Amino acid sequence: MPDSLTGRDRLAQAALASLPQILMQQDRNPVSATYGCFDRAYWHYRILDFPCGMSQEFVLPLALAWALPMPGNRWHGEPAMRDWVEAGIRYAARSAHADGSCDDYYPHERAAGAAAFSLFACLEAAKIVGLEGDAEIEAFFAKRAEWLAHHQESGRLSNHEALIIACLARMSQRDAARWNEALAQRVARIASWQSAEGWFDEYGGADPGYLTLTIGMLADADAIRPDLNLQPMIDRAVAFLATVIHPDGTLGGEYTSRATVNFFPHGLERIGARNRQALAIAERGYRRFEADVGPSHADDRIVGHHAWSRMLAWRDWQAERPAPLALADGLTDHEGAQIRVQAKGTLRLFVGWGRGAAFRLFDGERLLRADTGPTLALVDGKVAVSHLPGMRVVERTADAIEVEGPMAYAKTARLTPAKSIVLRLMMLSIGRWFPDLVRRMLQAILVTGRKDAPFHASRRIVWESGALVVTDRITPRSGWANVRRAGIGGFQVSITTIMARVWEPAQLQPFDDVTAQVRALSGAAPLTITRRYEPGA
Repeated sequence: MPDSLTGRDRLAQAALASLPQILMQQDRNPVSATYGCFDRAYWHYRILDFPCGMSQEFVLPLALAWALPMPGNRWHGEPAMRDWVEAGIRYAARSAHADGSCDDYYPHERAAGAAAFSLFACLEAAKIVGLEGDAEIEAFFAKRAEWLAHHQESGRLSNHEALIIACLARMSQRDAARWNEALAQRVARIASWQSAEGWFDEYGGADPGYLTLTIGMLADADAIRPDLNLQPMIDRAVAFLATVIHPDGTLGGEYTSRATVNFFPHGLERIGARNRQALAIAERGYRRFEADVGPSHADDRIVGHHAWSRMLAWRDWQAERPAPLALADGLTDHEGAQIRVQAKGTLRLFVGWGRGAAFRLFDGERLLRADTGPTLALVDGKVAVSHLPGMRVVERTADAIEVEGPMAYAKTARLTPAKSIVLRLMMLSIGRWFPDLVRRMLQAILVTGRKDAPFHASRRIVWESGALVVTDRITPRSGWANVRRAGIGGFQVSITTIMARVWEPAQLQPFDDVTAQVRALSGAAPLTITRRYEPGA
């Protein structure tokens, strides 16, 4: 990118680059029965038997592109774009269940995340293109908001809760008496999910990437309903975020609870006039565009999230800019999040001791090493990893962290034709009436459950003479014969998180294969791997 581009220009450029991909997802034929549908797998490929409700969120980047005079915006003011926004909102209304809910990955799933994302997008898009007051659309908004107001999904996903709050805050502008009680209950609920350290719970831990979305949605609600007293919560979250943003402007990764590398900047811009720390974080975050180190979220299902956040950040851009956030020296341990951030000279370490001491290590603004710990591919197709929750801390001092415990099997379950038939039958019977029961079952299989593997692992990370030394030790319970391949990777995610496992330029870091060392071992002899990382290496 040319050096003359400003941070605001880069936001616009990144957002607009996704518009052709988003437009390709939509059925734009006015005489089609699925006119306005954004689920191409449903209306075009016909490989799904229901439309994904989350996809209707794409109306928002289209509406913003139509409305905003961003540099290089060929879609600004195009009448067809407005027509496609309206078609998308009307399709969201007509494809919803009778109770206003929608599905995401399975029929009759009634997914809160999909319902909240798409309702927020439709509410904002309708406002932008002038559809507020339309009888069909307003009836849909009320029905979906009513379902969201009284639905409590299993698991703690604070970003979903913040989205619901933003939706209900917007609905309260239409009829405060109808929505105020539910809105107050939701605010109290998310407040109870905020750690004293500032982060909001995402499946039992802190995920800085999702936190930026939670901040953004609470900031949106605060702008509409300042009486909700959301600012103290937002400011505590921003203060936590300031401690965990990486030197190159990236965020999160495999050492965090959901392993995302998200960055939603719109909330930081929205509150930037009163919270300069938020704006300094945003300035640090925009460094990713200059150095081209940011992740790609160009997935057909999630590309819209990031496009509209960047466009909203462009719209709410604060003219007076601080310098990029200055990173603190020394050591910060977040006990609740189980995350350590430590600077020694030019090296800066981010380690999740609750994730088997997975880490990312920077030398200045350059990622020196990402590391998700030892991984063993077994002959039966299973994979044993050390970065799932469950290992215990042996030592944690200013200069060392050591964890140990049994390795666990990565969550690699996939659909087969037989499983697909069973799941469809379940969703058409039990799941139709008890979708949360099915959701809890799938969460245990794909996210929260753990099954120990027959290997014991320990990891010790210690500072020695300005360098970081990492020692991994793996001991098998019954020998190494069942290990097909062994090594240490930098970006392995072993739970199902929709916004994880995206492309990052840093993933060009090679996999450290140690299979040959394993082959040289016999019996229950341990495998020991020691590495040393120095500044300038």
